[in-house]
Formats: sequence, C-alpha cells, structure tokens
Amino acid sequence: MTIAQSTEFPRPEPVGHGPGAVGTPDEFAQLLPQTRRALLHRLAVGQAEGRAPSMTGAVVRDGRAVWTGGRGAVAGEVPHGDVQYRIGSLTKTFVAVLVLRLRDEGLLRLEDPVGRHLEGTPVPDATIAQLLSHSAGLAAEPRGPWWERTAGELRPEPADLFEERPQRLPAGRHHYSNVGYALLGALVERLRDGVPWDEVLRREVLEPLGMDRTTPRPEKPYASGWAVHPWADALLPEPAEDTGLMGPAGQLWSTLQDLCRWAAFLLRGDARVLGAASLAELRTPAVPPESGTWDAGYGLGVQLLRREGRLLVGHQGSMPGFLAALWADAEEDVAGVVLTNCTSGPAAGALAADLTGIVLAHEPRIPEPWRPLPGPLDPELLALTGPWYWGANPHALRLRAERGLELTPLSGAGRSSRFRAEEDGTWTGLDGYYAGETLRVRRDRDGAVSHLDLGTFVFTRGPYEPSAPVPGGVDPEGWRV
Repeated sequence: MTIAQSTEFPRPEPVGHGPGAVGTPDEFAQLLPQTRRALLHRLAVGQAEGRAPSMTGAVVRDGRAVWTGGRGAVAGEVPHGDVQYRIGSLTKTFVAVLVLRLRDEGLLRLEDPVGRHLEGTPVPDATIAQLLSHSAGLAAEPRGPWWERTAGELRPEPADLFEERPQRLPAGRHHYSNVGYALLGALVERLRDGVPWDEVLRREVLEPLGMDRTTPRPEKPYASGWAVHPWADALLPEPAEDTGLMGPAGQLWSTLQDLCRWAAFLLRGDARVLGAASLAELRTPAVPPESGTWDAGYGLGVQLLRREGRLLVGHQGSMPGFLAALWADAEEDVAGVVLTNCTSGPAAGALAADLTGIVLAHEPRIPEPWRPLPGPLDPELLALTGPWYWGANPHALRLRAERGLELTPLSGAGRSSRFRAEEDGTWTGLDGYYAGETLRVRRDRDGAVSHLDLGTFVFTRGPYEPSAPVPGGVDPEGWRV
C-alpha cells in the first residue's frame, strides 16, 4: 500500500448553514503557524503510533473549520476532507437529534414508555429518555453473531434483536446499549409515517445543515476499512455490512467536512433543526453520578468527558475497519474531529480531545467585547437584581439577555444556576441544582416584592429577614452577640 505524505488541507472554509451556524471571518479566524504545526504533529504522531492506514483531523472554532489535516493514504493519495469514513456510534448523536425534534413537535414526551408509541417491543416500559441515555438496563448487543460484521438480514424483525432476557440491569443505571438505539430508530420511523430513519435524517437534518456527504452506505470517494496485524505491519480488509435494523446504532458514513458542520451545530444549534435550549438538554448528564465528581458520563445521545478542567461533549465511534471521534467544548466554542480507517490501534478519542486542547493552549479564546443589554430595560426586573440571602448565605441575582436571570453564591459555597424567562412571569432553571425548577417572585399585599421562591427555597433581601416568610420562622429577638 502506498503511503502518501501528511498535509494540511487548503485554506479552511466556513462550515454550517443558517443562523448561528456559520462563523464570520475575522482577524482571529486563522491559526498561528506554530499552532498549525502542533496540530499536524499531533495528528502525525497519532497516525504513526496507532499504525493507521490513513487519518484525518480538524478543529472547529467559532462556527468554522480553522484547521484540517490528513496523514497516510486513501487510494494512494493523502485523504482530503471529502473522503468518507464510517463513523460508528457517532450515528447515535444524529438519532438523538431526531428524537428531540419529535419531542419539540409534541409527538412524544421523553418520559413516555416506548411501548406507548412502538408496538411489539419486548421492553415496553423503557422510557424514551432511558433509551437515549443508555439507562434502561437493556442488553448491550443484539442477539446473534457480531452484528457489526454480519448482514442486517440476519435480524429482519425487531423481535430478532433481543435475547430471551432483553433487560439485564434495573432501569436507572447507565449501561451502554446499541440495541436501545435500534428501538429509537424504529420509533422515529413509526412517528414519521413509516419513512426510514435515514431518510428522515437526510430530509430534516442533513439537508438543512448542508451535509450531503453523510450517508447510510458509502459513496465515492471513501476509505476502505482495515484491520492491522498486532505483530506485523500487515493489513486485512474488514467487511462493510449494511446492519439493517441496527443501523441507528452505527451505520452512517461521513466526511471530515460534514462532521465539522455537525460539530458547529452541536455547539451552536440551528433553529431549522434543533434550538440551543434542546441541545443543552442533550449535553446535560442524564443519569447524575452518585458522587460529586466524575470523569465521564452520558447525556441524551452524547458522551460527556471531563478533561483538564474542561467539559467536552460529543461521541466516539467504531465499526470494523474504522474509528471516529468528535469532542466539543461548548464553553470555549471549539471542537476536534478525527477519522481513521483501522479497527483498533489509534486512540481517536484522546486525539480529538488533544486537538481542542492544543488550540486553547496556544491561542486562548479572545472573549467577545462586553456590550450592554439591548433595550428597553425593564425597571422592575432591574430592581430584582443585587444581593439575596438564603438564610444567612449571600447570593447575587443578575439580569441577563432576553429577561434571563442568573443566581450566584457570594460566599464561595452554594448553588449557581441560570434561569430562562417564561411567559407566565416565572423563570425555569437551566443548569446546576435548580435545573428544571421554577423561580417565582412573591409579593406582599401592597404589591411590593417580598421574597424569591425557588423550589421551596426562600431568598430574602436580608439574612433571615424577620418580615419574610422564612420556613420555621425567625427568632423574635433577632441577631445577638
């Protein structure tokens, strides 16, 4: 096999389409030469040490690809950004977006049992949220031989996917299940009037985002999948089967260019596909860890990773002959993508995370200029801001864009959360302990603000303010020395 030299691809182009998905070229869009060399070096080391026939990588920042590179060869040439690779379980992120679209349209609720919408499943009580987050306790793999290397025709009916005991663990505990995503694909087809899930995906997601090179079956140019001998520099071709009903777990093929668009979407959203609020749900840990610290978790269709003090979201994927990874840092608006065509060897996930880390280390993000809120300013909202106390614990309430609020502890201990304004005059928590909880402004008989009620927690203007309805009351003698 001819091995071509490594290269950086030509000048990166904007990725994505539609509001919030396309980065605007500016003075910071082009990476510095030393940053580009560090990225290419990391990719080259990953390909050489992982003994991968070929490898491509990219970094997305501010909604655009700012670096892309290739190493090794596909058909005797350095792989470019339009070469398809199989992306394995990255497919699950696409299926999750389809399910959230159905939820946003009111066709289902995440807490619904799947049996309410899908007849004949052997696990009718598993909720849709549990299937998305791999917490339904289902078996990891379908019945029969190794599904990634055998034709989907071996499992022509949904019942053929399950062993006699489809549920292996109690619901609520994270247990990765490929077969659960087969059910979600069937759910999408059922609620889209029998249209195949991959056709729904093309029509509702891929076309709006301009991802015309993401397909269920390979289309030229594409890389062949290889296994590399563990003790010799020799190759063995891997089969590329159509996995049939298991397709939603790992069927898709894609390119570096398309996955850059997907990374930009996962970071910023696109109103034509899925808004930022629903994407934030995907990125929230669905099964909270029992302890206060964790290194890896799972949201609704995305993996979560804590690395060097940063929270990364995305997914890794593997199929016979292929490895893929996409990790995105929503706070820094940067993502790394890696594709390679070998069954094992390269640590694609670590490499994709390293690409984002290299950019942030060499070129820390330039913050957006501070700007005042767009007017007009509501004086009643402004009057709510400032210090509030939960008991004797001081907090600050700040006004954000679109009438949003942010509550932050001032003592170094306490719970922070951002809140979205609702039409009924309340606010809904977006993150942290108060995610999903309702914040209400309580008033006295004269209409003056009395206190804040946040999921039964009372916040007052003074520490244990006697005039406020503090649960349990306040000692009538007050503070003393």
